[in-house]
Amino acid sequence: MKKRIKIEDISKNPSETLSQLDKNDFATLPAPLNDPETLPDFPPLSEAAMEKYECSLDGTIALNLPKPESKEEEDRLVEGFISGLEKLFSKENNWTFLQPLVLSMEHCATCHTCSDACHIYEGSGKNPIYRPAYRSEVFRRLYKKYVKSKGGLLQAWRDGEIELNWTTITRLAELSFRCNLCRRCAQTCPIGVDNALIAHEIRKLLSQELGITAKELHKDGSVLQLKVGSSTGMNSLVVKDNIEFIDEDVTEKTGMTIETPWDKAGADILLIHNAGEIMAWPMNPGAFGVIFEAAGLSWTMSSELAGYDSINYGVWYDDAQFARVAIKHAEAAKKLGVKKIVLGECGHAHKALTVIADRVLTGDLNIPRESSMVILDEIISSGRIKVDPSRNDFPVTLHDPCNLVRLMGIVEPQRRILRKIAPQFREMHPHGVNNYCCGGGSGFAIMSGNNFNDWRHQIAGRKKLEQILGAFKDELDPSIKKYICAPCSNCKGQLRDLITYYDLWEKHSIMYDGMVELIVNCMEDVEPGFIEWEMH
Repeated sequence: MKKRIKIEDISKNPSETLSQLDKNDFATLPAPLNDPETLPDFPPLSEAAMEKYECSLDGTIALNLPKPESKEEEDRLVEGFISGLEKLFSKENNWTFLQPLVLSMEHCATCHTCSDACHIYEGSGKNPIYRPAYRSEVFRRLYKKYVKSKGGLLQAWRDGEIELNWTTITRLAELSFRCNLCRRCAQTCPIGVDNALIAHEIRKLLSQELGITAKELHKDGSVLQLKVGSSTGMNSLVVKDNIEFIDEDVTEKTGMTIETPWDKAGADILLIHNAGEIMAWPMNPGAFGVIFEAAGLSWTMSSELAGYDSINYGVWYDDAQFARVAIKHAEAAKKLGVKKIVLGECGHAHKALTVIADRVLTGDLNIPRESSMVILDEIISSGRIKVDPSRNDFPVTLHDPCNLVRLMGIVEPQRRILRKIAPQFREMHPHGVNNYCCGGGSGFAIMSGNNFNDWRHQIAGRKKLEQILGAFKDELDPSIKKYICAPCSNCKGQLRDLITYYDLWEKHSIMYDGMVELIVNCMEDVEPGFIEWEMH
């Protein structure tokens, strides 16, 4: 029988792992992956990692927190955490999210409806530490002890005592990075508690007060983007060179002459891609060029700092970093005098520059921002380009990026497109606002240190893997090529890794790519065969 893990256990026994991970405990996958014996084991951390880093939560590491060298250092970190906790609940320091945070702190009914909605809890085989409410309840008790009531025996008796020490902090920090921030739990909560927001706010406290961040999101992410112009490390000259090569390849491939316009003042549209597309999936920005040119749109790209990269990793962990990047995006559009910004296929960029940036972009920086799904739907529905659906006569399913669908309500545009261009389109179940996260959301798709990639493939991505196999269950024969339409760069990174990890391309011909590639593949005015049926 498994050990029962209580809330207060998070502060105890730092030399022991709070919860051990074993593949035999994880949720059973459908055929052909339904035999646990044929699946990879969950690999242990190396001895060097265990010696150097705090890793007592669950045997994996997202943050690489070094172990304090003395009791005095531990005490300073605890004091810093309390200071950050107090600031997090002050209007002066957290005016952006204070109200929903306090409501979520005060009103949990402990019904655990959120647990049944969480793909990580379900995928792990219902590991108690992955309940959304477990992490939130630890934080809630600390809030009530150090902020609301300032401690005392009555508070401890009423709300539950929890010791705040370095073990509590490091485990809570790691737990905040065991959440994809997909907000499925918030959607299902009968009283609107937002456990994903709580996870985000824990990350923000750690970043702003203790300097604890995921290196991939901060140093190699938002800091690099603000310094160079892109979290990929590409400056504007490199990006322009890459786009020029893409234009040449697409021109040769489609028979249409494509020349991406740069810094075109007064254009109707500033198109901003996730720069990861330019490096990893170049046919995606190339396909946008084909569609926009064929539709006769007035559009441009910007070579301003961050103006060519819609990535905004700050939205996942630090409001200050988020705001700095969002302002750069708006300033690039303002300088060109465009009518609106259109965001390419990147879910978190949609969330960052539309929903969240509304709190930051005011006055003349409040430039209209629109999803590419909306304008693509308009182009297809209006008949501005001619399509031949028979070119896409293969099994197609749609992955719903959480930030497009659940957060923003963009549900039907992409489906109207697929119904017109993909004769064998079928839904995953559940789908739309009830979709499951790919498992790479919240930046996880670019986090692969130690054995964390195994965690996101075996646990965080497990429900999505189940959905993919379910969508294609009658066509697993490798002679039938199958296409997952994933209109999000971060999701594509996770799907690429999932497909590779479980060998789904080689064994079952399951492939992924974006929406625009599928559109160009069936355009009558281009040469057939735009989609490249190979892993990339």
